[in-house]
Parts: sequence; structure tokens; C-alpha cells
Amino acid sequence: MSAFRGSSNRRPGDRHSTFESLRLGRSSQIIASGFLRFWDFLNFKKDMEFMGITVLFLDEKVNSVIYGFTPVELANHYMPSLKAGSIVKVDCFEVARCSSMYKITDHPFLICFISLTIIDEVITDAPEINLQSRLDCSTISK
Repeated sequence: MSAFRGSSNRRPGDRHSTFESLRLGRSSQIIASGFLRFWDFLNFKKDMEFMGITVLFLDEKVNSVIYGFTPVELANHYMPSLKAGSIVKVDCFEVARCSSMYKITDHPFLICFISLTIIDEVITDAPEINLQSRLDCSTISK
């Protein structure tokens, strides 16, 4: 089964959480967010070993950013679902505390993709998220 499901497979009545309402642990929480960008997470201490994929999500309610992580063993599975600039719903993931050593956003948590994680691109009835201003800012920092 693919990690990506089109909007025609969305379940009616799915409710989603904002980033500020996320709870630690594995659960069936759903987030609806803007998918800003992603990049390879490399271990510089181990000869640039590929560790997984880091992703940035933008929340619809409070315009905050949270990051997610896809471990190396799931990276190929989720790569086709990662499309910068899209609006997505993410279901069945783990919320963990963000280590200060790897903290790249102000949010205290991070979203960890697990084998059950489902990513749906929202094509109709998408929440209003101003991705363009965030995408423009992110290209400046390159």
C-alpha cells in the first residue's frame, strides 16, 4: 500500500489537530498542514551517512512550523508523498520531544513517521495556509 493517497480516499469527518494540541506518543492524531520543504538528514560524524529525511510542516491555525522525520528504513516508502508547497493531512504518526541538539524549529515536539503513517494531499476543501510567503522566505536562506 502506498504512503500517499489522493483526496478521493479521504475519510469523511476526519478531524485534525493543530500543532499546539499535539500529544506525545503514538496515536491516530491527524494534522492538516502546509508541506514546506524536505531534505536528507546526514550524519556528519559518520562519513555523511544518510539517516533519513527531515520535513517542515506549517500549521494552519497559528502559523507555526514543526519538523518531522522519516527514518532511513522508511525513506523510500514516503519519498513519493513529499511534495513541497502542497497541503497535506498526515495520519498515524508518533509525536516525540525535540532534542535541543537537533532542534530546527521553535516547537518543542517533532513528528516521526512510522510504518503506519498515511500522507494525503488535500486537493479540495484545503485549510487556508499561506505557503507562498514561507516558501519565498525559505529560498532566501539558501
